[in-house]
Amino acid sequence: MGIMRLGGVRIRCLDLQASVDYYTKVIGFEVTGQDKDGNVYLKGWDEFDHHSLTLVPSNRAGLEHISLKVESPDDLVFFRNKLEGAGVKVTTLPAGSEMGMGEALWFEDPGGHMVKLYAEMERIGTKVGALNPNPWPAGLQGIGAPRLDHILLAAEDAQKSTDFYMHLLGFWMSERLITKNGDLIAAWLFRTNTVHDIAIIAGPQGKMHHFSFLLDDWNEIRKAADVIAMNDVKIDVGPTRHGISRGLTIYFFDPSGNRNETFAGGYLPYPDSPVITWTEDEIGRGIFFFQRELNDAFTTVFT
Repeated sequence: MGIMRLGGVRIRCLDLQASVDYYTKVIGFEVTGQDKDGNVYLKGWDEFDHHSLTLVPSNRAGLEHISLKVESPDDLVFFRNKLEGAGVKVTTLPAGSEMGMGEALWFEDPGGHMVKLYAEMERIGTKVGALNPNPWPAGLQGIGAPRLDHILLAAEDAQKSTDFYMHLLGFWMSERLITKNGDLIAAWLFRTNTVHDIAIIAGPQGKMHHFSFLLDDWNEIRKAADVIAMNDVKIDVGPTRHGISRGLTIYFFDPSGNRNETFAGGYLPYPDSPVITWTEDEIGRGIFFFQRELNDAFTTVFT
């Protein structure tokens, strides 16, 4: 029983059509539907479920909520009891609160982010199918990202939020960044076999630093850089490498100013793997292994 993965992110957009164009033509996701409120649903070519990204028309940028997929409806009962036992207010949302999604639990984490837990979603299937598939489909647009990978959330109390995800939602920690006094600056948490599904960083309450799309390898990261540049998309950092997670990366911004990342590489953690610790004096090398320093935008821009 438990959470299987980060199922989706729901993002506020200042210009909905510009955002749809960007996420289809640059990122390479496909539109799978639009609801009566104008929200647009998208997925990557290698994702089975109806959507992993929702674009919401708004007068401000940022994260509306994240969705976490659990294994079965019984898990919703389990987590409702566990969360309410810890004093968390939980609301049950009926099937259809998002297009294609079954019944869901709705609550707020200690960092001020809204979270949905759900067990069921309409399955559309991947572009290559599940019978004798090709390695990738023809006709991909832009970067051609196969799927959503992870999200980095900011919280005033990073330790409290980290404890919430680990102790109440069952996440494991792969890496952490601490001050010289041992206080937590950031944590990288996982439920799958990737180095992080969710990361938490000390920062402005309720804000998001970035969300990320998976790519295969360094060649795909290089191609992504070309696509980003050819589409005049503002690059924040990269292409480069992380020390933390060992991932290959580029950071850039969507038309509303929400930070995106393409991520490749990393390593496979296990629940019994020791937590890798980075210290504040090595933060530059930890975040950007080649440059070994942070730029101002990377540490100050949140949505």
